[in-house]
Amino acid sequence: MATEPAEDPIPSNRPSSHRAGPTDISDPLFRHETKRAFVWIGMAALFALTVFLAQPLLVIFGGMVFAAMVDGGARLLERVLPIRRGARVGIVLLLTAAFLAWLAYFAGSQIAAQAAELPATIQSQWLRAVSWLQNHGFAMRNRDLQGMAQEAMGGVAQVTRAVGGIIGAVTTLILIVVLGIYFALEPRLYRRGLAWLMPADRRDHFETTAQLMGSSLRRLMAGRLLGMVVEGTAAWLLLELYGVPMAALLGLLTGLLAFLPNIGAPISGLLMILVGFSGGTDMGLYCIAVYLTVHTVDGYLIVPMVARRTVDLAPALVLGAQLIMGALFGILGLALADPIVAMIKIWLEREAARHQAEDMAS
Repeated sequence: MATEPAEDPIPSNRPSSHRAGPTDISDPLFRHETKRAFVWIGMAALFALTVFLAQPLLVIFGGMVFAAMVDGGARLLERVLPIRRGARVGIVLLLTAAFLAWLAYFAGSQIAAQAAELPATIQSQWLRAVSWLQNHGFAMRNRDLQGMAQEAMGGVAQVTRAVGGIIGAVTTLILIVVLGIYFALEPRLYRRGLAWLMPADRRDHFETTAQLMGSSLRRLMAGRLLGMVVEGTAAWLLLELYGVPMAALLGLLTGLLAFLPNIGAPISGLLMILVGFSGGTDMGLYCIAVYLTVHTVDGYLIVPMVARRTVDLAPALVLGAQLIMGALFGILGLALADPIVAMIKIWLEREAARHQAEDMAS
């Protein structure tokens, strides 16, 4: 008995565009799992793309940080000079350029001469410290001394290269400054552009989160600049008062390294103390007192005041982020680790609050 052909589940009169293709999945469970797999694959691809584009993204974020500092200065200027925002931003930029020009003109030659003397001073103090250890019963072979000296000088060289990298990375700095100027002039334009990429029901939440991030970033950078000015100026004046060699250079390094919490203070303090002991025990002890005084004022007055008004970050969290970002992306990642962690914390707190509100509503 002849069997009849099975009935085609798709009528032949349907257009070919409506028929199931070889890649169509009819099983709902398999289709759901396939979508989940593609979501994870997309997240992995996005993460890989972010790592690949990390350096440009850091430059863009650096522009945002610079824009936050300029915007904070413009907002402060508005309290005494109620003019257009563009004019206030221009005044802040002109004042910044004037300060940098003054620093280069009046202090450039002195600091450059002192910087040439710093490596020799550090090396002589290192050898003096090793000799003191030998005289007090520490058995150290010449090979060990050479290795430790090379490591110590290598650490100093890394600090020198880091400072030189900050000064010499002209292209990166220009990009950061230009991006920061654009962001500072029209912050709402770029914020609206990012909000447009979000779903319509998420745009208000994104707008509030972006404003909170901007406010916290301005205050964080204002506190950071205040700490840099206080530490650098106080260290310079106190060291100059006692006649410590290279006081201007040490003050500048102290102020610059104050931008790196947890890491900058020990480095600047070590340099200050080594240079101080080159002038005798009394001068070395005075430099230790200066270091403790300056960083105590910053650590117990300025930092807590800033933390109460911004994002209160755990020191271990910031230090870990600095180590990771510094190892991956160099001095730029090290400098931006703190604000990046602060912005991530704000975003996570906002997302947690949103999910909690949705759960309560449902």
